[in-house]
Amino acid sequence: MITKENKTNLLASKQHFEILDGLRGVAAIVVVIYHFMEIAITNYNKNFLSHGFLAVDFFFCLSGFVIAYAYDSRAPHIGITQFFKLRLIRLHPLVVIGSVLGLITFLIDPYSDLYEVYGLGKTLLLFLSSAFLIPYPAMPERYTNLFCLNAPAWSLFWEYIANIFYIFILYRLGKKSLIVLVAIGAACLCYVAVRATNVGGGWGGQNFWDGGARVLYSFTAGMLVYRLNWIIKNKSGFLGMIVLLLAAFLVPFNDKYNFITEPILVLFYFPFLVALGAGTVLNPKFKKICNLSGEISYPLYMVHYPFVWIFLTYVAEVQPAASSLWVVIPVSVLLLILFSYLVMRFVDIPLRKYLKRKFLIDNRL
Repeated sequence: MITKENKTNLLASKQHFEILDGLRGVAAIVVVIYHFMEIAITNYNKNFLSHGFLAVDFFFCLSGFVIAYAYDSRAPHIGITQFFKLRLIRLHPLVVIGSVLGLITFLIDPYSDLYEVYGLGKTLLLFLSSAFLIPYPAMPERYTNLFCLNAPAWSLFWEYIANIFYIFILYRLGKKSLIVLVAIGAACLCYVAVRATNVGGGWGGQNFWDGGARVLYSFTAGMLVYRLNWIIKNKSGFLGMIVLLLAAFLVPFNDKYNFITEPILVLFYFPFLVALGAGTVLNPKFKKICNLSGEISYPLYMVHYPFVWIFLTYVAEVQPAASSLWVVIPVSVLLLILFSYLVMRFVDIPLRKYLKRKFLIDNRL
């Protein structure tokens, strides 16, 4: 039961980590650029951003920190049902929006005839699997992604799994038990790195369980940073933290050593960055930028890939010169950032406000 006293405590203002919000936006932009670049430069050893996919592990770690910070003290009061409502309202509208965009681009892609191949029935199944986050790796033409209409939804699937475990188990764990779980996650991640020679799986039917290892470690590690109060006071500021974050994604790709370098970044560097980002000082002139960056990060992540599929078929069919791609990619990224802002401003935010009014006990939660 949420009593009046508990409700007052729940609604009390808490510190907001603006720089972590800003870094989330930077990581989302990195993911978008990475998805274009891996199509333009298929040889990862020659791709300067070939470790951009590790932004997902940073997201998971950041999510663990933020969820623990936001809900550890509230979870016993708001209950399981209210928690699920809060998380679904926050996350799922953009899952559906991304699925709708994925369906539209699947139907109108001028460089592809995939709809003629799969037909109405299977296309409907592809859409429903994406909209309801039910893995359906049915398209070899799209590398058997778990969600073929909107590939990044794979990480939302694992985020949901982490949230379910959080409200049923994780928030109840003491520090020692959480440390043990983090150690188990680290062992699983190292096993994946050695077996697969990297930690980049989880997105497809062929590497499904790798995603479980990634979220198990990074989400619980983020929780542990919060629980143990590993907040490192420093003066790096927003710009300094951007440099430190980008350094992880710019680590050279090397087939011989990825199984070592990638776990080091995920196991140690990203939790360290979260601890630094939570403890650094924000220059007031960057406050609005950080807030906007944080707000646009999730919309950008969830709406960009349907257009990347068109870019993929464009490159395959037209085979444009490399010089033209260096124009197409930056322009596409900028347009997607603008488009994401519009989706956030005119679709996602109004929809979430409506859902809060309709389904929450108190829509200020």
